[in-house]
Amino acid sequence: MPTHLIWFRQDLRIQDNSALWHATQQGNPCIAVVILSPEQWKLHHDATCKINFYLRQLKTLQQQLLEKNIPLIVAQIEQWKDIANYMLTLTEQLSITDVYANAEYAVYEKKRDDATLKILSQHAKTLHLFQDHTLFPKGTIRTQNNQPYKVFTPFKKACFERLQHSMPQCYPDIEQQENITLPKDIQQVCLDDMLTHYPVSEQILQLWPVGEPVAHEKLNDFLQHNVKQYQDTRDFPAIQGTSRISAYLNIGMISARQCLQALFQPYHGEFVLSHKGDETWLTEILWREFYQHIMVDFPKVSKAKPFKDETNRLVWRDAPSDFEKWTQGQTGIPIVDAGMRELKQTGWMHNRVRMICAMFLTKNLLIDWREGERWFMQHLIDGELAANNGGWQWSASTGTDAAPYFRIFNPVTQSERFDPEGKYIKQWVPELASLQAKQIHAPFAHKIGYLDYPKPIVDLKSSRVRAIEAFKNL
Repeated sequence: MPTHLIWFRQDLRIQDNSALWHATQQGNPCIAVVILSPEQWKLHHDATCKINFYLRQLKTLQQQLLEKNIPLIVAQIEQWKDIANYMLTLTEQLSITDVYANAEYAVYEKKRDDATLKILSQHAKTLHLFQDHTLFPKGTIRTQNNQPYKVFTPFKKACFERLQHSMPQCYPDIEQQENITLPKDIQQVCLDDMLTHYPVSEQILQLWPVGEPVAHEKLNDFLQHNVKQYQDTRDFPAIQGTSRISAYLNIGMISARQCLQALFQPYHGEFVLSHKGDETWLTEILWREFYQHIMVDFPKVSKAKPFKDETNRLVWRDAPSDFEKWTQGQTGIPIVDAGMRELKQTGWMHNRVRMICAMFLTKNLLIDWREGERWFMQHLIDGELAANNGGWQWSASTGTDAAPYFRIFNPVTQSERFDPEGKYIKQWVPELASLQAKQIHAPFAHKIGYLDYPKPIVDLKSSRVRAIEAFKNL
C-alpha cells in the first residue's frame, strides 16, 4: 500500500489540523516531515526566541505523532529555494505519490510551494494544499463588487455575517495507524543539537512553555476569567488582561477555529455575543484575519513596500543614534523604554505599548517603519509577517485602514491613561521606581533632582509638527 507524506510548517499540532486529518483519512499509512531552514530564518529576521519556541514544540509534536505511529522526519535545507528538489528526492526515496500540507500565502512561501507542486507534478506526484491558517479561505471575503476589503470595519461586518450563517468547524481527532518504520538511510537532524544554536533565558522558557494542552489551558483560562472584562482591561499593560496566545497561534500550536469554538462553546457553537468583551476579543481575532487576507490580495506588503503608494515619497530621517536608543529602551520616554525593554527580556510586548513604541519611532523620530518592523521581527516570539507588517503600517500611516497621519499618539498622555500608577513602567524601568505616579510618566518635566535615566531624545511637540509637515508635503 502506498504511503502518504504530511508536510508540517507553521501548524505544529495534531488536533484540528486540516492537512493531517485529510492525509490520515485516505486509508494509507502516513509519514510526516518538517524542514528546518536556518538561512531562510535569517532572511526573514526570525527571533531566536521564536525559533527556540518552534523547535521545542516540534519535539513535543514528534512524540505526539509517534504515539499515533506516524514517524516525523526532521530535515535541514538551508533555504526554501532548494526545498522542491529535496521533496522530490524524499518522495522517490519513500515511494510516495501524495504530499499533504497546509497552504501558506506570503510571497516566498508561495514561491516555495509553487516550485514544489511543479516538480512533483512533473513526476506524477501531487501536492495537496489545504486552507488552515485562517478562518475563511483566501479570496472569499469580498465586497459587493467582488473586490478585496481595504478597510477593517466593513471586513469585520462581512465576517460577522458569515459566522452567523456558518461557524468554521474543527476537524475530528485522528486515529492511531499501524506501525510504520522509516528506511535507515533517511538523513535527519537532532532537535536537541539544533536547540543549542538558539539559546534563550530561563525567564523566556518559563513564560512560554510548549504543548497543545498548554495553549488550550491559556485560552480557556482567559475565556473563563478575563474575556468579560477584556473591553475594559486590554489596553492596560500592568494588568494581565489579554489572552497572550498570539505566539501559539503563530506556529499553529492552536488554530483560529479552536479559538472560535472555545469562545462560543457556552452557546453550543452558536454565534452569540453576550457581552462586549466577547465581541472585542473576536474583533482582535479578525484583525489577524484581515491582515492575512491583505497579504494575499496585496502581496507588495510582504515585499517591504507600503500599502499606500504615495507614502513611498516620504523622506525618513537617517538617525542611527536615535534608532539605537529606541531599540535599547533609552529614549527618555518611560512608557516607550518600558516596552522596548520588555520586548528584549521576554520576547513579547503588550499590544497597546507596541502601538505607542511604533508611533514614537515613525512619527516623533520620523524613522522608517521598516526599521522598526525588522527589529520587532528579530525579537518577538509571536513575530508574524502579516500582523507585524499591518501593525507597523497602521502606526506609520502608510498602510490599509491606517491611523490618519495627523493622529499621533502622545506617549506621555498614553502612559498617564493606560499606566496611571506607573506599575508597568516601574517593572521594566526600575531606575524610576522611586518616583510618584504623577512624576513617572515624564520625570524631567517635574524638575526632579539627579536621575540615572536619560533625558528625552526628542521634543514631543516639535517632533509632532515635523511629522505632520512631512506627511503634508506628500
